Amino acid sequence: MANYKIHPSSVVSPDVEIGDDVEIGPYCLIQGKVKIGKGTIVEGHVTLGSRYGILDIGANNHFCPGAVIGGAPQDISYKNEPTSLIIGNNNMFREFTTVNLATSKGDKKTEIGDNGYFMAYTHVGHDCKLGNNVILANNTHLGGHCEIADGVFVGGMSALNQFTKVGKMAFIAGSSIVNKDIIPFCRAQGTYATIRATNKIGLARKGYPREEVTNVHKAIRIIIMGSHTVEEGIKRIQEECTMSPNIEYFINFIRSSKRGIAVDRSPKGWQEDEQ
Repeated sequence: MANYKIHPSSVVSPDVEIGDDVEIGPYCLIQGKVKIGKGTIVEGHVTLGSRYGILDIGANNHFCPGAVIGGAPQDISYKNEPTSLIIGNNNMFREFTTVNLATSKGDKKTEIGDNGYFMAYTHVGHDCKLGNNVILANNTHLGGHCEIADGVFVGGMSALNQFTKVGKMAFIAGSSIVNKDIIPFCRAQGTYATIRATNKIGLARKGYPREEVTNVHKAIRIIIMGSHTVEEGIKRIQEECTMSPNIEYFINFIRSSKRGIAVDRSPKGWQEDEQ
């Protein structure tokens, strides 16, 4: 028999699956096909799930007051299809965070990885795919179908257009508007956001060797600076950089971009000595 606590003022549907050591605080509404992993804390006034979708929550997550997780997608084409939201382990969802179910337009899944931190009033739209160790600062909003790779930090008051992609270990400064893809390992900023520098500090903090940071920095410079085409830049990277898993990932990310990468090749677009 599962060992969990539910405040008597909360409403929990009979088909909700609750793991061991889960705590559900006062005035919560948990409805529909919801699975809550062990050790998860649901504070007061939290809404989990919906009448039609599927919400699968991993272990040791924390939902703060006012969070609405697994609600219907904000898409007028949605007709109550049984789509899903899948959340990994050890995530923090601060006050009034919203994360939506998917639509039926893709694989019918909105996905969040492990160890994420979603600050107050952040929004993750339908069909988004978020990796591990993602941080969204206050009032950051992701449109539908965004893809955010591992280790990305997005500063507060930022917004990402639907279908935009952000490569791993990228840093997006606060109050940025993103309408094109942000390449891995970079720092981006602005309205509209463009790549400004290599995320050297972030890479160093995550234990990337100095020589690999220099290698990645060289690749970013090649892509961002000069008047060459993207394919010409990739060819230069292959010739001038040490090929490594990070460089291969970097090249594949650029080649797979559908919206185009956020490049400003003017002299003011690159901050050579900012770190």
